[in-house]
Amino acid sequence: MSAPTATAATPDLVTVNIDGRDIAVPRGTNVVEAARLLGVNVPHYCYHPKLPVVGNCRMCLVEMGVPAVDRETRQPVIDPATGRQKINWMPKLQIGCGTNATPGLHIRTTTPAVRQARESVTEFLLVNHPLDCPICDQAGECDLQEQAIAYGRGCSRYIEDKNVKPKHTQLGPRVMLDDERCILCSRCIRFTKEIAKDDVLGFIDRGSHSTLTCYPGKQLANNYSLNTVDICPVGALTSTDFRFKMRVWFLKQTNSIDTESSVGANTVVWSREGQIYRITPRRNDEVNDTWMPDSGRLLYKQVRAENRITTETPLAELIALAHELLSDTGSQSIALVASARSTMAEQYLCKKIADQLAIPAGAIHVPAHLGQGDGLLVSADRTPNTRGALLCGLATELPKQQLTQLAADIDAGKIKTLLVINEDLAEAGITPEQLAKVSIIYLGTHANATSAAAKVVIPTQTVFEKDSSFVNQQFRLQRSKAAIPGHPGTHNDLVVLSHILVNLGGHDFAGSPIAAWSRLSEETPELAGLDYLTIPETGRVLDSTRFAHLAFPETEGLHYKPAAERQEESGARMQESEARP
Repeated sequence: MSAPTATAATPDLVTVNIDGRDIAVPRGTNVVEAARLLGVNVPHYCYHPKLPVVGNCRMCLVEMGVPAVDRETRQPVIDPATGRQKINWMPKLQIGCGTNATPGLHIRTTTPAVRQARESVTEFLLVNHPLDCPICDQAGECDLQEQAIAYGRGCSRYIEDKNVKPKHTQLGPRVMLDDERCILCSRCIRFTKEIAKDDVLGFIDRGSHSTLTCYPGKQLANNYSLNTVDICPVGALTSTDFRFKMRVWFLKQTNSIDTESSVGANTVVWSREGQIYRITPRRNDEVNDTWMPDSGRLLYKQVRAENRITTETPLAELIALAHELLSDTGSQSIALVASARSTMAEQYLCKKIADQLAIPAGAIHVPAHLGQGDGLLVSADRTPNTRGALLCGLATELPKQQLTQLAADIDAGKIKTLLVINEDLAEAGITPEQLAKVSIIYLGTHANATSAAAKVVIPTQTVFEKDSSFVNQQFRLQRSKAAIPGHPGTHNDLVVLSHILVNLGGHDFAGSPIAAWSRLSEETPELAGLDYLTIPETGRVLDSTRFAHLAFPETEGLHYKPAAERQEESGARMQESEARP
């Protein structure tokens, strides 16, 4: 095997050799991750890239060697047979997860000794593990199942009875434990302690009787509890909401966004035949790592909620009624209440409708929805697209929770007609008496006080039923794709807004986000040159200089340093460590 040369790596990179192939990786990169860059899979259970390393499953054992150096002269020892620097292989296997890349490190992952170690670990884990894959919720996405196929014996030498452990244990309102499946990887323990900062889980008893449990008087009830289900490598932890609902191999996966706040955590929507069964986090190191709040996982229930608005009235008839109300009212007497929950394209069309109607800037309102940020992945701004409304010019200042100016204008008789986009004005301080004074055109998904008072109600679609784009608290533009068809009796928001605009004499966008984006990118400096279909899966950070003067509400989220910065810090720590005597 060739020794690393001085030109093989830059100051920020070190060269390691894995299975005979050299690769330059950032200093301090975990061996498991370094191997992954070469397409080499080092199996593991306890290791997780976003959690502290504990090295207790021993599945990632590899052969490890370092370049030989003369102890006295500190000069490389050359192998006379090959003319290259000799590699000193360690006599025992080492865990890959607990080893970071250093210059000249050599790794072997496919030797007979490594395979025998993996087979031994697999056999040990299966000694007390129930063979209930056909009824296990984790079947189809179980790490132990996959490794048992690759390294299992196919039969057991163990003839004694298996240890019986607690089953159907409720750890919290959303998480169920089948402890007989637990392999003691401790991922869930480390997550609750290090990420959620809610140290409630631990092991009790010893040896094969070790059991996962909550501390006395506590339960796993924080808003991030279901992340423990995501990272459980076996079927020990399951979601009470998804448990026994559907096999994962039947489900279609669609990339989406958690729209409950301005953090914009990346998610995956799992659906089948037009029905959503669960939502899980999608990895994006710059936004949410691999986590998401439990509250965001329940948003799919709004699709089939009892108060979902539907209609059998043809859309053309509804548009005609809306046009009649808007045409019969002078522009000075019309107000638009748009939403920071709407997509970028929808907000843009709302702005075009306002321009076409010549609605004064003071009569265009975007209500704020504020709450208490949790310091992780739920921000104080409880809307996904406040910054989008600013970018497209729909909002000229930060939204306010109470629409006091609108209420005053209604009482003064200045406003006769309201076009409301998916907002409940009662939540924004408009009283039932004030709602009764105006003619309301309501576009929305669910029934509320505003829809009840409206003269025209046009049912629209949820984020799961349409292609969308949002700008999060980092000014990161992100896409969300339609996971299921629109609910019967509802209409795509863009189609509705486009029809309203055309009837008013405006441009026809054909209800397409692509068509709207072609104009939006031309008219918005921060979006210049961006094409809707080429927005990266991880999003694109936009220039926010134009809004630097605005004091956004508290939005501290789980902000991660850029990858390069993290690697630089890791490299500095490694150099410090190597410099110690």
